[in-house]
Amino acid sequence: MHDITRACLALALTSVLGVASATTVGETHRSTTTPTAAMRDASHSDALAITVWYPAIDGAKEEPLDMGSPGHPLFLAGRAAQEAPFAPGRHPVVLLSHGFGGTARMMSWFGTELARDGYVVVGVNHPGNNGMGPMTAAGAAMWWERAEDLKAAFAAVRKDKDIAAHIDPARLGVAGFSAGGFTAFLLAGARTDIPHLRAFCDSHPDDGVCKPQKEAPEISGPALFHKAYDDPAIKAQIARAADDHSIPEVKAVFTLAPALVQAIAPDSFAQIHVPTAIVVGLDDKVAEAATNANIAVKAIPGATITRLPGVGHYDFLSTCTEAAKASVPICADVKVSQGVTHGEALAKAKALFDATL
Repeated sequence: MHDITRACLALALTSVLGVASATTVGETHRSTTTPTAAMRDASHSDALAITVWYPAIDGAKEEPLDMGSPGHPLFLAGRAAQEAPFAPGRHPVVLLSHGFGGTARMMSWFGTELARDGYVVVGVNHPGNNGMGPMTAAGAAMWWERAEDLKAAFAAVRKDKDIAAHIDPARLGVAGFSAGGFTAFLLAGARTDIPHLRAFCDSHPDDGVCKPQKEAPEISGPALFHKAYDDPAIKAQIARAADDHSIPEVKAVFTLAPALVQAIAPDSFAQIHVPTAIVVGLDDKVAEAATNANIAVKAIPGATITRLPGVGHYDFLSTCTEAAKASVPICADVKVSQGVTHGEALAKAKALFDATL
C-alpha cells in the first residue's frame, strides 16, 4: 500500500514539475538578433535562427526530420510534430550548440529525444558557422560569440508568450557537440584564451583541431591565425573574447566530443561548479580526447567521462543513410552503429539532466 502511495505521489510530482516523459515531440522556430550576427553572417543578416523541441500534447502528428532530397534522405534526424501545442506544465530547459559547420537540425536526434524525456531544448544555427549558408572567417574565428547566441536564444524564448508559459528557466542545462562542447563550457563559466590555442597549435600542428577542417578548410587550421585574426574587424572583437559569457542559471553541462578545449584558459575550468558529463569516441581524430575531453574532465571539479570504443567524431551527428555513406565524406568515417552510439549518449545525458534539473 505504501509503495502504491509513493508511486502515485511521484507521478503527481512529475506532472506538477513538468519533467514527465512525453509521448509526442513538437518543433517550432523563432528568430532573434545578436550584436555580431551580421558581422559573422555571409549575407550580413543580424538574424539568429532558433529551433525549439518540446513535449507536445498527445495525438499531434509527428513527421520525420530527414535531411536531403525528398524520398532520398542523407541523414535521419528524429521526428517531431510541427507547431504542435505544448504539453501541460513547466518544463526544464536545455540549450544545445551544434558543431563547426553544423546546424540545429543535424543535432535534432539528440534534441527531440530529450524533449521526449520532458525537456524543452533550444538550439540555434550559429551565424557564419553553420551548414545552411556560406561559412565565414568571422564565424569560424569568433567562437565565444556562440555562447552569446545561446544567451540571446534563451532570452528570446523567455519573452515569447507561447513558449514562456511552458518553461522553468531556473532549471537550465547546456549541451553541445564538438565546438558546441566549447560553447557549453563557456556558458557554465569557462573563459576563452586565444593565445593559449595559438601556442598549442604552433607546437602541435598535426592535432585534429589545429588542422584545416573538412567543413571549411580555407578558414580553419593555420588560415584561422594567419588570415582571420589579422582582419581588423575581428581584431576589434577579440577584446571581448575572454569576457564572462556564462549564464548564472546553468545547473548542468553535457558535451559530446568537445573540441577547442585548448581555446579555454586552463584555470577557468575550475569556475564550472555544476555537474558535468562528457561522452567521447575513442576513435575521434578530429577532436582527439587526449587534447580535448581528457583535459576538460581533469580540470572541471567532479566531471565524469564516458569513452566509447570504435566511435569517431562524426558518429554524434544525425544518422547517416547508406546514400550518405556513399557520397558524404564525414559519413564514410562512421564504423559502428550510430543508433547504439546515440542511445548511449542519450542515456548519459538523461541521467545527468534528470538528476540535476
